[in-house]
Amino acid sequence: MKFAQIRNACITLSFLGIVASCKKQSESAEVKRPNVIFIMSDDHTTQGFGIYGSRLAELNPTPVLDELAGKGMIFDNCFVNNSICVPSRAAIITGQRAQTNGVIDLEGSINAEKQFLPKEMKELGYQTAIVGKWHLHHEPAEFDYYQVLPGQGTYFDPVFRVRGDEAWPDNTVETKGHSSDVITDISLDWLEHKRDKSKPFFLMHHFKAPHDDFENAPRYDNYLEDIFIPEPESLYDNKNNGSIATRGSKDSLVRIIGSSVSHRNIVRNQAMNLYMDSTVYKNYRTAGEVRPEELKPFDHNETEQKHTSIVYQEYLKRYLRCVKGVDDNVKRLLDYLKEEGLMENTIIVYTGDQGFMLGEHDYIDKRWMYDEAMRMPFFVFDPTSDQGGSRTDAIINNTDFAPTLLELAGGEVPGYMQGKSFKEILKTRMEPEGWQQATYYRYWMHMAHRHANPAHFGIRTKRYKLIFFYGKYWVDTDDPNAAWNKNSWGNDFTRHTPVAWEFYDLEKDPKELNNLYGNPEYAETIADLKRQLKQLRADLNETDANYPHIQNVIDTHWED
Repeated sequence: MKFAQIRNACITLSFLGIVASCKKQSESAEVKRPNVIFIMSDDHTTQGFGIYGSRLAELNPTPVLDELAGKGMIFDNCFVNNSICVPSRAAIITGQRAQTNGVIDLEGSINAEKQFLPKEMKELGYQTAIVGKWHLHHEPAEFDYYQVLPGQGTYFDPVFRVRGDEAWPDNTVETKGHSSDVITDISLDWLEHKRDKSKPFFLMHHFKAPHDDFENAPRYDNYLEDIFIPEPESLYDNKNNGSIATRGSKDSLVRIIGSSVSHRNIVRNQAMNLYMDSTVYKNYRTAGEVRPEELKPFDHNETEQKHTSIVYQEYLKRYLRCVKGVDDNVKRLLDYLKEEGLMENTIIVYTGDQGFMLGEHDYIDKRWMYDEAMRMPFFVFDPTSDQGGSRTDAIINNTDFAPTLLELAGGEVPGYMQGKSFKEILKTRMEPEGWQQATYYRYWMHMAHRHANPAHFGIRTKRYKLIFFYGKYWVDTDDPNAAWNKNSWGNDFTRHTPVAWEFYDLEKDPKELNNLYGNPEYAETIADLKRQLKQLRADLNETDANYPHIQNVIDTHWED
């Protein structure tokens, strides 16, 4: 071979070597993208953790989650936009508010075109999967893999919808066992056998627990059996919480508004949801059949307090037994990640889809803008960061999750998302300049499901909360030509409840037991909050321009 040929051959081989080296470096860089596991339980409220220091912390209900949170960053001011399952999940998957993504209540849905989070993660080279509760009605088609519960699903022997030869939702598989165990089995099987291990993964692992009716795995039947569960003071004395909107004039509406632990609510109370007494189980009433003479203040006498305590103890033990199952199954996931050497490159997020009332104010369920229902548990474990053992009081909400996950994965936040990435807070422990100092809340499902929560919206800052109860369903039920789902279970949509404002100074009154609206000492603060609230509604596309019957109430009562 001539010298020139040898030289050219060497140059070619050198070039190919460089190309191969670059390719390997590129592949290596791709592999080094962090894996992301987003774990979400259903109705796991901050009171049901150790890390949030509630009255239940002494019970040590979440040792595994607490330990993981202690290695990451804990968020003390994470809030849901609407404390109900479908709207919360829609906000998380889209990074958008209700009127932008189109989901304002439980009947809303998210089609493939709006499944933005998995779509954007796939664009970044991730393999995507969702296991467990989905509840957004359309097929989770933008995920590479899914095995999801139909609607709420069942606690035992759950059926799952999967991708298959038939059209959605006809492809199903049956399983045996408790849902928390089975959902974890499926996720572990996907991680071990079904994913493409040459790609980073994004797994949304969604528990059904601890949603009511709180059916725990049998192995937890004796958990907390002989323990007295600490009770909230407001279970027996709600002091000056609420307003005419939630209590009625002279407490005349407390018997039908806000499902209760006690006998207070005669339409739906927690004894009806438990199996303790077969004569009342699921024996709900309708608000329309309640006689006028029954609408009187509730006498929470000694006999009633004993009943309330019995129901509360059973309620909390069932709830915490489901929480225990979640905590133990998170340990199974973590054990697998450790065994496979994945912990070093896997970001783990844990949250609940909203908060939950555990007897505070004598309320059950969620929906309210009171903190127990509005605040979400949220922490992030990032092995690539030095934020371990930190916490922040920065205000975030569930529309911020998708933007943050995308940035943590190395992407950019698309302009169509309304949420803001808090990656900088995770990396620096500091709020960036201009970070949001308030969050907006809106509950639309006026007097639904015999929980009977009046429709309301409001603003929450680090210190203050201002709530406006406007008391009407989002459809104008006074219009004879209006159409709505009149078969919606347990609805009382046509009832208009009193209009009122509530204001709480959370620094002095963190349990929201003293509505100070109208107190002259706070006149300037309330006026400023109203200005902020009005601006937030405009900025977020959350006005009532499309709901003139509600806008009329707002205009009439804004300056009350």
